[in-house]
Amino acid sequence: MRTISANSTSNVQSLRGFVNAPTYGLHKRGFVISWPFSASRKPRSSIHCSVRFRPCIDIHKGKVKQIVGSTLQDLEGDGSNPVTNFVSDKSAAEYANLYKEDGLTGGHVIMLGADPLSKDAALEALHAYPGGLQVGGGINSDNCLSYIDEGASHVIVTSYVFNNGQMDLGRLKDLVRIVGRHRLVLDLSCRKKEGEYAIVTDRWQKFSDVILNAEVLQFLANFADEFLVHGVDVEGKKLGIDEELVALLGKHSPIPVTYAGGVTVMADLERIKVAGKGRVDVTVGSALDIFGGNLAYKDVVAWHAQQHASMV
Repeated sequence: MRTISANSTSNVQSLRGFVNAPTYGLHKRGFVISWPFSASRKPRSSIHCSVRFRPCIDIHKGKVKQIVGSTLQDLEGDGSNPVTNFVSDKSAAEYANLYKEDGLTGGHVIMLGADPLSKDAALEALHAYPGGLQVGGGINSDNCLSYIDEGASHVIVTSYVFNNGQMDLGRLKDLVRIVGRHRLVLDLSCRKKEGEYAIVTDRWQKFSDVILNAEVLQFLANFADEFLVHGVDVEGKKLGIDEELVALLGKHSPIPVTYAGGVTVMADLERIKVAGKGRVDVTVGSALDIFGGNLAYKDVVAWHAQQHASMV
């Protein structure tokens, strides 16, 4: 497998031939890439300009929960003691059916652990809403296709691609080969480090050396159908959104992107719409009343429908 540090000029140059003969340069700590498109190459899909609400189902030890993600630890056994905002008495499949009834697509099911109970719950959700949900958590080249076969529209990947602090392009290439770019979502969740957004992995505990900027977004868009980005510094804490991060995504992502983190009130949805220039979708977790919060799920669904209607 080949890995690349986003800070290394020699490693960037070594990627020649990995994709269709790009010309590489280096700008700051990202990539500058020019792509030789031919007339026979299919154009990339245009990004929608209507914000969508993307629902979520987070699963921990078989239960639907809302957890402050930055408190999860990658420990063996039961050593982790995450901060939990909510534990539901409803199954993952019940949430999937709710989203299906409300016509919400592109939601994500995240397994916050590799235990059999969480996997079983995730599969039940996929079976309840085939083609309507994406799935992430422990996805790799060996199991990715099985989740597609079980009904996932896409698989979501982070740590498998951003391995040991570096971008592993060999693994990314394998995933694209197996499931196809059109079924792959890259989770680029990030935290502020020295004034820049660094992609974090391993339950958001480890900083990678990949900085989320225009060049990196442009490069990775050639291998994925969508991006999912949690603002880890505010995720699960109901502190308000990270408008700077949303603005970066809205300005520079060349493919559909979903932001998660900090939404507390309806006004936050409008802030995302404005900061993201109408090009960034939104996920709401702990704030929703279906997850023990004060924000009415029905109001968010109505807002979602209004955004769609305004584009018709």
